[in-house]
Amino acid sequence: MSNAPTNVSDYDAIAKTVQHYIDGAKSGRGADMKPAFHEGATIFGYVGTDLLAGPIQQLFDWNDQNGPATGLQARIASIDMIGTVATVRLELEDWTGSRFTDLFTMLKVDGEWKIINKVFHLHP
Repeated sequence: MSNAPTNVSDYDAIAKTVQHYIDGAKSGRGADMKPAFHEGATIFGYVGTDLLAGPIQQLFDWNDQNGPATGLQARIASIDMIGTVATVRLELEDWTGSRFTDLFTMLKVDGEWKIINKVFHLHP
């Protein structure tokens, strides 16, 4: 039995939500990516040996300080959806010189897909 999305409109809505995140990374404005996230979303991952963990506002603040990632290349590697929950794997290259793999947990809230949690790997 496959867990592949069967509702194309949900699949497209998930991709559109993730696109807000990508667009915000490219513009360097946290406010541009904010619509992708639930207000209670969290972020977890390591920057070197330091654990970054907590409210998603940390991402928005970092993005504002980091500036535009005009050379960013992004690809959704997978979307797995079951009813009102989904996971997304996103590959990002040249986010101002860095490469990331992001894993998002998403939930359909009031008819809209929102990122609930972002876990990331910063490639050396």
